[in-house]
Amino acid sequence: MRRIITSLALGACVAAFSIQALAQPAAPEVSLTRLDCGTSAGPSDVGRFSDTFSQNGLMLQIVFSCYLIRHGDDYMLWDTGHSMTAGAVAPKASIVDQLSQLNVKPEQVRFVGISHYHPDHTGQVGSFPQATLLIGKGDWDVLTGPKPPSNANPAPFAHWISGGGKMEPVPLDKDVFGDGTVTLLATPGHTPGHHSVLVKLRQMGNVLISGDLAHFHENYDTNGVPPFNTGRAETLASLDRFKKIATNMKATVIIQHDGRDVAKLPAFPASAK
Repeated sequence: MRRIITSLALGACVAAFSIQALAQPAAPEVSLTRLDCGTSAGPSDVGRFSDTFSQNGLMLQIVFSCYLIRHGDDYMLWDTGHSMTAGAVAPKASIVDQLSQLNVKPEQVRFVGISHYHPDHTGQVGSFPQATLLIGKGDWDVLTGPKPPSNANPAPFAHWISGGGKMEPVPLDKDVFGDGTVTLLATPGHTPGHHSVLVKLRQMGNVLISGDLAHFHENYDTNGVPPFNTGRAETLASLDRFKKIATNMKATVIIQHDGRDVAKLPAFPASAK
């Protein structure tokens, strides 16, 4: 009799667990699509990116890239590249036009994450006024300060600065969707509030996108620090953290200005999943 009662109780527990499991919503599909966010000239000497002169004479082509992250039915844009009025470096097609090829409208973009305030990462942010702006607090303080430097143009952010749009100044890390699939990582040093982003994909695995923590692998590998960074010690600490995360998470590193890294992702309009 005791065995029968025990079996019935066990069966009830299994059934209850199965019902609960079925009730759990399926994890959202996450994908990552690279976008063309600027047209660079041919290879140039990148020695200017190291304050120890370690890269003098190295010729590389700097590229400009942005990324669309799909999280279920939500979308997040990571960086917005050069503006369409940036002259020779302007992209051949706007982000809005590129998204239209993916059947995504600007108003469907829920978040725009900005790695930092430099114009080659912020030029088209104004095309997404309905999105919640996510930007490092240190960078937001610079943009809204009394005298922003010449490389921190507040104009593209006028909609949010005026209070017309939702925004969040991010002081540290941020789990964007609350499930750990997309995380902004505080990596200051290039600018005061610089961030990188970690995206977890089911098939490809973890992907780390650098912002401008490093501009190309030769500088990344040797901890090169551009002389125009706002904090040398902060840059080195951020590089150390980023590399440890990459190792511990077995992540694919994408350095946004290095075409060799950008090519690790499928060519537009295909996406990594």
